[in-house]
Amino acid sequence: MSTCESAIAAYEAGIETVRRAAEGLSHAQLNQRIPPGLWSVQEVIVHLLDSDLACTHRMRRVVAEELPLLIAYDENAFIAKLPAELLDLANVLALFECNRRFTAQWLRTLPTEAFAREGIHTQRGKISLLTIVETYSKHVDHHMVFVEGKRAALCVA
Repeated sequence: MSTCESAIAAYEAGIETVRRAAEGLSHAQLNQRIPPGLWSVQEVIVHLLDSDLACTHRMRRVVAEELPLLIAYDENAFIAKLPAELLDLANVLALFECNRRFTAQWLRTLPTEAFAREGIHTQRGKISLLTIVETYSKHVDHHMVFVEGKRAALCVA
């Protein structure tokens, strides 16, 4: 398996990881803010969706445009001002899955050399398509550490 295909497969595997994060939790448990971290499980999942939607746009721009500017966003402002607790989690999970499957599918249509294309992120500087895919694969795992801690605090395995 090539490096690119491995990165895409890892990115796509995040779908099941995020689905498992919500399993067995009531609405109240999903929205309870408990350590570790400041966000509830539902807020973490909504953040992952917000982030993935931005990421897909960035990846498509890197492929389509010459050295595009990839603008960062304030993830804490999104959580503070866009109430995650009022969202239907089933819809959030469905959109996350659909977006990841769509993105993985079109990434697989690209020639290997496309993964070396770059954009300029306003916080990270020059970044290749391959690095973006790898970063977003790890992004889910990074947040699942917090979710597992929250599930343990809620006494839910």
